[in-house]
Amino acid sequence: MFTGIIEAVGTVRAIEPRGGDVRLSIATGKLDLGDVKLGDSIATNGVCLTAVVLPGDGFAADVSTETLTRSTLKSLKVGDRVNLEKALMPQSRLGGHIVSGHVDGIGEVVSRDVSARAVLFRIKAPDELAKYIAEKGSITTDGISLTVNGLRGAEFDLTIVPHTVQETNIAGWQPGTKVNLEVDVIARYLERLLLGEKAADAGHQSGVTMAFLAENGFLK
Repeated sequence: MFTGIIEAVGTVRAIEPRGGDVRLSIATGKLDLGDVKLGDSIATNGVCLTAVVLPGDGFAADVSTETLTRSTLKSLKVGDRVNLEKALMPQSRLGGHIVSGHVDGIGEVVSRDVSARAVLFRIKAPDELAKYIAEKGSITTDGISLTVNGLRGAEFDLTIVPHTVQETNIAGWQPGTKVNLEVDVIARYLERLLLGEKAADAGHQSGVTMAFLAENGFLK
């Protein structure tokens, strides 16, 4: 588990194809690896990766075809900057929100503007994720715990303060940039809980619809 508070920005050192998937090597910059062991998890642009090699100044991880399909890691190039966070420890402060490191979909930066010292972004999420995004709720974007400041359908607004711009890869975001999205895990579990006993029915559609809510007495 993670918090979405980025600890360092790393750089892609190498991308090595291996039997259909890849081994990704990251130079971790100022990230302290002193307490990281082989097998530990490091979120990379919001994707939970397992360290399989630790050369001292970075780590390498094997990235499955599933992860390549569902995230922007498939588009990385040598030299690209990536957001890094080590796994949450029991005594850590939860400065952001609960983040699993499992990407739900890929969003796209629609616009970038400036308001005083803040940078304003509008992000287009996949339509199927829109129901999980709430105004003033949390969303993980490239591994960063951020607050949704506005909503228009599947598009949501972010207001980014200077510190976050400086300490993450956000400085490089421009219209057209693709970003990894992870919705709030509480929304995911709530959807499943609302299904009740129907969750065990393999033939039942997994999503909670307005018709389902009305049928089960949640709507008047």
